Amino acid sequence: MASNALIDMFRIKDLRDRILFTLLVLVIFRLGATLPIPGININALKYYFMSQESTGGLGLVEYIDFFAGGAFSNFSIFMLGIMPYISMSIIMQLLLLVFPRFKKMSEEEGGKKKVHRYTRYGTVLVCLIQSYVVTVYADSIPDAITMARLPYTIIAMVTVTTGTMFLMWLGEQITQRGIGNGISLLIFAGIVARMPNAINQLITKIRLRELNPVFVIIVFGMFIGVIALVIYEQRGQRKIPVHYAKRVVGRKMYGAQNTYIPFKINPSGVIPVIFASSILQFPLQIAGNLGNKVKWLGTFANWLRYGGAPYLITYTLLIIFFAYFYTQVTLNPGEIAKQIRENGGSIPGIRTEKMEEYLNRILSRIILPGSLFLAFIAVIPTIVQKLFNFPIQVAMLMGGTSLLIMVGVDLDTMSQIEGHLRMHHHDGLVKKGRIKSRNL
Repeated sequence: MASNALIDMFRIKDLRDRILFTLLVLVIFRLGATLPIPGININALKYYFMSQESTGGLGLVEYIDFFAGGAFSNFSIFMLGIMPYISMSIIMQLLLLVFPRFKKMSEEEGGKKKVHRYTRYGTVLVCLIQSYVVTVYADSIPDAITMARLPYTIIAMVTVTTGTMFLMWLGEQITQRGIGNGISLLIFAGIVARMPNAINQLITKIRLRELNPVFVIIVFGMFIGVIALVIYEQRGQRKIPVHYAKRVVGRKMYGAQNTYIPFKINPSGVIPVIFASSILQFPLQIAGNLGNKVKWLGTFANWLRYGGAPYLITYTLLIIFFAYFYTQVTLNPGEIAKQIRENGGSIPGIRTEKMEEYLNRILSRIILPGSLFLAFIAVIPTIVQKLFNFPIQVAMLMGGTSLLIMVGVDLDTMSQIEGHLRMHHHDGLVKKGRIKSRNL
């Protein structure tokens, strides 16, 4: 009788426990996304967002709400999602790159734990700033607050900050005791949770004849093409040949070997898009919500509004920057060249002292097209929305960051499940080959 991968997943106790634990945490996350902050009038919120949606005035709010799984529009305890933690992680990575003292500290014994601890402290600060901005935004919505302003501000800031820190803890628990990368899975769950609502909006627009069915077919064709391009781009590699001479280790002699270093077209995966999104969300949320009270912030928010030309240009430049930045952090050509030399290796046609320069040149050449491709995928939702008048949630589902995250997290989780199955001498999830992780 042929084995079934789905049944085998639940036959293995360790894997079954990990899957069930992950599902339990995701259920807790979705329940928390519906629990409103104390002092919020849900009916007033629904009426306000429905009226704003009909006039098309919720660009940034819908964008934030999409990745929070609807938690932002509910003004729930998880309304900020996991983005404050990601924003602070970026800031810490930049500090490690800019300040040698921080980098030296991170390389010492226990240095990574210190960096992680500082990231947590910074996340609390970012949450407090964003949660205060949210209270100002709620104050601008008629009848949204049902208690005095000062008590509500304190309660909301503490509740929302605690919610984000709790989400961080849940993500770490999934990584340690569940299956897949916890932080990535929480973002993935938020995106998937918006699918039913997005599909319902699309069907409603078609029924009301506000959307041409022919355009829907064309966009779905584009969607399939984008998925194919994403898979093709992830498989693309530049192989650098490396030759190892004969060497003696102990009493054994090892013969000459020919191998290669695989450099992906996009070594950083979806990280640049997530980083660029979170970096833009932070100032835009502050400027947009405080714009009514501070004139220059309102002007800035209007200039850098979601979907506008300045926003798209800034977004594209940030993606390219983070693609180079993250690749330099994770793939250090100097370290690679050093390891090749220490193991008696060489790159054919390249002098030993020139290896680092050669690897740097190769990385620079392949990162640029990879980062431009990422930027193109990221701006597809805006193009689709502007050209075909698609609902913003449908447009974001059919391309951009959401598509990259869904494909990446799915491959990463399936890769881990397959690893557990093969470790227990079961067949993997696929009959031929192996599932390769996107390494989010």
